[in-house]
Amino acid sequence: MRSAITGGAGFIGSHLAEHLLSLGDEVVVLDDFSTGSRGNLAHLEGDRRLRVIHGSVLDRGLVERIVGATDRVYHLAAAVGVKLIVEHPLRSLRTNIHGTENVIHAVFESGSSLLLASTSEIYGKNTSDALSEDADRVLGSPLRSRWTYAAAKGIDESIAHGYVVEHGTRIAIVRLFNTVGPRQTGRYGMVVPNLVHQALRGEPLTVFGDGRQTRCFSYVGDVVPAMVRLAESPAAVGRAVNLGGAAEVSILDLATRIVELLESPSEIRLVPYEIAYAPGYEDMRRRVPDNSLARELVGFEPSTTLDEIILRVAASALRHGTADQTMALAVPGPDLLEPVSSAAIGAA
Repeated sequence: MRSAITGGAGFIGSHLAEHLLSLGDEVVVLDDFSTGSRGNLAHLEGDRRLRVIHGSVLDRGLVERIVGATDRVYHLAAAVGVKLIVEHPLRSLRTNIHGTENVIHAVFESGSSLLLASTSEIYGKNTSDALSEDADRVLGSPLRSRWTYAAAKGIDESIAHGYVVEHGTRIAIVRLFNTVGPRQTGRYGMVVPNLVHQALRGEPLTVFGDGRQTRCFSYVGDVVPAMVRLAESPAAVGRAVNLGGAAEVSILDLATRIVELLESPSEIRLVPYEIAYAPGYEDMRRRVPDNSLARELVGFEPSTTLDEIILRVAASALRHGTADQTMALAVPGPDLLEPVSSAAIGAA
């Protein structure tokens, strides 16, 4: 099988490339290295079945040549990370909409199949107990850059669905919920590596807002095999499928557990959103996936615990020297940061 991965030098993409090679695939990676890294693929350089191409999904001709020579495509290339989206909304929109349209059209023209990586951001501010794939989308104002990513990925899914309905193109969609693991950095605002790297350096762990917002973190080693099984499943064509973790945790409790597990001297400090990002920033209070469809289609059962995720991210940071790659905050001074007491943590 010949597979192409756009964004294959990114955190998830590199794990996907590794997994596909282990299955015997020939793999072509397309990446512009704006957020991905050649270092993520360094351990695979000796494999002659891997080809890495430096280029953009916005280059339609290049995309068509790559897709035309492959059997299936995994489209992961996107502008990612809350910080990047907020600071560069136009670049993010162009990459996430026009780039995806180029990939989908090339898949249609070539007759190959596509797995489109989407996101739990699709659901916006919907705080339902467990978000199923047909749950309503609750987004903020389109004039707030916080929601440009969710809006763009929604358009991506609509374009993909249109090609399935009108042309019979074989496209499945996965909505990823806070995927975490080795090789992920905190540079673009990813919360687990951000906090882990701060703890390893003995710095204050910066938790945004009041820290009581909750998430379900999923391990990349659980998610990637499920992505491949969904790409191979005829029943997944034309559908969106959630892939997320099973345990809900507040960010404040997450930070506390990181300090405990890593035996860090760090304290935890609350950072107002307007300092971390910009005035008027909005966040989701809760995001919990319903994994029932993934379980039904491909037997998806996330098994890696939060403690295991934290320890593996920490081990990777120490091994590869990435503990300095934390999101830079425009914080005027520590006096504006609110320390968190143990009583406050217990009440979270």
